[in-house]
Amino acid sequence: MSWDAVQTKKFLSVLAEVMAEQKDELIELDSKVGDGDLGLTMSDGFAAASSGAEAKEEEDVGKLLYFAGKAMAAKVPSTMGTLMANGLMSAGKALKGRTTLDNAGICDMMQAWEDGVRKMGKAQEGEKTFLDGLAPGVRAMKENAEKSEKEMAKAGAQAAEAGAQNTVGMLAVHGRAAIRGEESRKLLDPGAVVASLIMKALAQSL
Repeated sequence: MSWDAVQTKKFLSVLAEVMAEQKDELIELDSKVGDGDLGLTMSDGFAAASSGAEAKEEEDVGKLLYFAGKAMAAKVPSTMGTLMANGLMSAGKALKGRTTLDNAGICDMMQAWEDGVRKMGKAQEGEKTFLDGLAPGVRAMKENAEKSEKEMAKAGAQAAEAGAQNTVGMLAVHGRAAIRGEESRKLLDPGAVVASLIMKALAQSL
């Protein structure tokens, strides 16, 4: 099976479902380091992304992802909402013109998402952010790209989950968590958890 427009819409739909299911957990996590709105932002934002793609009669995977990102940006113009929307739009730009993706193409999609967030957020791995969940997941997908789509995505989800858990002990250098200084080391980074949920949704959608 290769990834196409139908699968792209399915991924975005599952992603919206996963974020809705985890909304309360994200609110709780975020209330310890931020203003507690992350759960709402992610559930509303990815619901808008899914609807934005679903409304389009489009075979181009890249264009669908770009439309999804645009819809998310309009719905949730917060910092994290904008970062996630930008990641989707970056993936869209990278895949424009492609109607199917093989395993390498799926890796390209997630790498472009990571690159978009990294560029806009000006963060690096190890700084207790979304990237600490996504980057290990993308690496694991690439390392398992010879396997089936499902196995590759599952490896990515497991690595992203481990990456998110590993943010406990890291010093936050961005956002409100950074104000806590050394105290921030005790906390799980909510952004990295969002990354692990994205990878989980990817695996579940296949």
